[in-house]
Amino acid sequence: MRRILAGIDIGSNTIKLIVAEIVKRKVNILAVAETESKGIKNGMITNSDAFASVLKETFQKAEDILGLRIRKVIVTVPSFHAEFLVSEGSTTITNEDKVIQGNDIVRAMQASVYNKIPENYELVDIVPTGFMINEEEVVKDPLDRIADKLLVKTLITMIPKEDMMPILESFSRIDVEVIGTNFTSVGDYYAIKTEKMDSEVGAIINIGNATTTISIFNKGVLVNTSTIEIGGQNIDNDISFIYKVTKSDAKNLKETLGLAHKRLASASNTKIVTNKLGESITINQYELSEIIMSRLEEILNIARKQINYLTKKEIHYIIISGGVSETENFQLTLESVFGKSAKLASLHEIGVRNNKYSASLGILKNFDYKLRLRGNSFSIFSNEELEELSGKHRKLNISDNSVLGKLFGYFFDN
Repeated sequence: MRRILAGIDIGSNTIKLIVAEIVKRKVNILAVAETESKGIKNGMITNSDAFASVLKETFQKAEDILGLRIRKVIVTVPSFHAEFLVSEGSTTITNEDKVIQGNDIVRAMQASVYNKIPENYELVDIVPTGFMINEEEVVKDPLDRIADKLLVKTLITMIPKEDMMPILESFSRIDVEVIGTNFTSVGDYYAIKTEKMDSEVGAIINIGNATTTISIFNKGVLVNTSTIEIGGQNIDNDISFIYKVTKSDAKNLKETLGLAHKRLASASNTKIVTNKLGESITINQYELSEIIMSRLEEILNIARKQINYLTKKEIHYIIISGGVSETENFQLTLESVFGKSAKLASLHEIGVRNNKYSASLGILKNFDYKLRLRGNSFSIFSNEELEELSGKHRKLNISDNSVLGKLFGYFFDN
């Protein structure tokens, strides 16, 4: 079965939906849809009707590209009140050959959660941190190993029901099933992770529009996280206040004229706008970039202090993600705060080479990892829908016997 998944990142600025096929751990983007957020603030739903409407619009955009209805999705959830619990569970291997199968791994992980989640909390994810077979041999991947008993150590992540349920109910309103949840930071990690990162302790800083999230990973596992209410919109507010322009004009100035660092900015590069007093004013790039740089340095310095608060372990990597990190010359400001110890995230998948997509891309990769761990295959589309998806591009009136017709058949039917 073709493994096609959909992941959606619920941001305060925009909602981003990615549909992709994963073949041998390579992600092929099939559709990307993005819609301005409404009815949500800092990951929390403030207006369920407005949020459901925007969700529906986002799915419609992706469905128009695919020609198929999307009924299942993986979703990012807020980590403001995240709780972490170390646990373990075990199961006896009951099949005749004593070969560990995917359902055995699932049972052991389920056992680690049994009676561990408080009534007012909802499970976000179960992360296996180690496996042991026959109570003596530690293994990384127990699938297909021969054993009488399987034990798994896990890290359980959860959030209050009041944070989770409104999100799930909103998807239910538009008839979309949530098949998996995870934090934005986990998506960030899986979007950019390397084999080396999986053996180290590091931090990922996601600078979004309304918030900045600082997360600590130990050998690929999220162990602590903190969210501060400061982000790209604070830069917009600064520009709006100083120049007395509207928030929308301030955002436009930031995105079209401003740089993240003043070093390469030019005072002769200007833009004329009308402020809220009706006056025509000239804004130059150098002064504008000073404003942007000042706020970005503040955000990064706060994030640096949070890293020291979240862990006492030695940090081997610091990676910056989120849409704000795409501001031109951001690397210069990053170096002014962290020196050479931090770097920008870099996405390589065609169609989503922008850090604003890191979370929605990464939660797909994380879900795929969990499928492989269990030896499972899954697609959000049925076999009939997959056939329709493959044939969607064959609407041209081309004979199947022609050379071009055979080429179309090769690319879209195999």
